[in-house]
Amino acid sequence: MNIPFLDLKRQYLPIKEEIDEAIQRVVDSQNFILGSEVKNFEENLAKYCGAEHAIGVASGTDALLISLKAHGVSGDVITSPFTFFATAGAINNAGANPQFADINPESFNLDPEDLERKIKENEKITAIIPVHLYGQPADMEPIMEIAEDHDLIIIEDAAQSIGAQYHGKKIGSMNTTCFSFFPAKNLGCYGDGGIITTNDDELADKIRTLRVHGSKPKYYHHIIGYNSRLDSIQAAILSVKLKYIDKWNDMRISNAKFYNKYLKDVDGLKVPEVNSQNKHVFNQYTLRVSNGLRDDLQKFLAKKDISNAIYYPLSLHLQPCFSHLGYGKGSFPNSELASKEVFSIPVYPEISNNELEYVISQTLEFFKEGI
Repeated sequence: MNIPFLDLKRQYLPIKEEIDEAIQRVVDSQNFILGSEVKNFEENLAKYCGAEHAIGVASGTDALLISLKAHGVSGDVITSPFTFFATAGAINNAGANPQFADINPESFNLDPEDLERKIKENEKITAIIPVHLYGQPADMEPIMEIAEDHDLIIIEDAAQSIGAQYHGKKIGSMNTTCFSFFPAKNLGCYGDGGIITTNDDELADKIRTLRVHGSKPKYYHHIIGYNSRLDSIQAAILSVKLKYIDKWNDMRISNAKFYNKYLKDVDGLKVPEVNSQNKHVFNQYTLRVSNGLRDDLQKFLAKKDISNAIYYPLSLHLQPCFSHLGYGKGSFPNSELASKEVFSIPVYPEISNNELEYVISQTLEFFKEGI
């Protein structure tokens, strides 16, 4: 049995007619940049998240960069060292300096206690970017309290967490929030795409200006912006998919529960922990493998034709391009240990029960537990 890590064809085929019609509609209109398709999707996405505004941009990375520029962020910006490179890269490219606080080893998200310690040690910090990693919301209540106490801006990185909820609130409803529509995301388009949500009218207007070279009106530039627009074809595709996102997220959650049932008691294996007040949407189903066995398990499953992945094998503070920041091994022990132990297996909505059972049986075989 050959099990892919993600199979987008299985998602496409049941909605093929709707997707094809949406694409053809844009082609027939010949309106490829912004226009009604983008506007309609932005309005529907804002409503879905419970935000006042949603502004489509070219990628999740651009969403972070433009949000930082719109807020006028400078100085140091603190975030997680255990996330995709774009989070820290956008901070650097916005003209600020990335700084880090360690993660909570259970959630893989920023540890509020270490976050506050690091902020107290560094008066140059002007903003926080909490990351909702793997689909699990960061602990926003204490993070927002810390931001208020220190007069800091919050920009949420929700690239992996569309539809997730924190204490009953949708991610994207509380602060400036950045989403990615990379094809592998829970809500993915057929290329690159991203969006920013906000409840601030003035900030939303600035973001809209920044995404079109800073022009308002056209050809008149009071600020310098970017060429970062969500394409009409991608918006049309996303409008179709948005109708299914809750169903697909629920299927991911169901698959995660199925894994948990059989893997939770395996010695040397730790299943994801989910705060009961939150909704984790499992962009990735990520296990922790202790005793130095992670790489062996990965190779074992690969030989059994089970695709898997490691997100992320090297913490950001140890990346060569950030060596000038002065961090070294041991700076963030929870992040560094996670990078040696995390391991993700297929959890996409369309994976079959037989395939889930095969993944489980082979994982248990590795640990000699039987099924």
